[in-house]
Amino acid sequence: MNHSAMRRKDAIVIRHLGFEDLGTLGPILLSRNYDIRYFEAGGEMPTLPDVIQTDLLVILGGPISVYEIGRYPFLVEEFELIHARLIARKPMLGICLGAQMIAKAHGAEVMPMRLGKEIGFSPLKLTFEGTNSVLKNIDDSTQVLHWHGDQFSIPPNAKLLAGTDHCPHQAFSVDDYILCLQFHLEFDQGSLEKWLIGHATELHSLSANLHTLRNLNTLHGSSLAKASRRVFNAWLDKAEKDTSWKV
Repeated sequence: MNHSAMRRKDAIVIRHLGFEDLGTLGPILLSRNYDIRYFEAGGEMPTLPDVIQTDLLVILGGPISVYEIGRYPFLVEEFELIHARLIARKPMLGICLGAQMIAKAHGAEVMPMRLGKEIGFSPLKLTFEGTNSVLKNIDDSTQVLHWHGDQFSIPPNAKLLAGTDHCPHQAFSVDDYILCLQFHLEFDQGSLEKWLIGHATELHSLSANLHTLRNLNTLHGSSLAKASRRVFNAWLDKAEKDTSWKV
């Protein structure tokens, strides 16, 4: 597809941590003629009309939980924006916390994982629906980055696409306009040290081996980036198919 022939598009991105950004998804969106607007959770948020009208809404990850509204009241406004986008049935991508928030807004439950937090690199197990989804573009040998302590149930009318032994619900889709990933497909290999610094307290509490994480990042980061390009481009092709992006 010749993305250079497309009109300019708009992507609103809600970010919960400065270093958990679009990662490898950023250059993909730029190559597809998206103008990217970040909004920092807890600060100024996009207006409701902007959220409904934007071509793409992305909700990124973060270390808080969707059920901590009492501690983080800004989540109420964020849920309202997500719910409005769901009603509009327009393309929306959720990653980690973002996926959990979309799941919750869509009627699913979000809860702590029974086996505790999942941090590190490991492969996905695709469901039958997953093998017929955009996730089929992740090679069997590719290991993705996991960094979460909660998991979502699967919302009504959604398809479970992938899981792991530690977390059976890793991805779901709703038609072609919603994709939610518990894992970090967008993770940029070069940003690991920022993650290790930003999540230092959590990693210390788990006695995580930073050398192991660095070694696995070196081993799997490149194949993860390739999978990211294949999956996100395939999903965007589907999500955009009902709209004419004429110049």
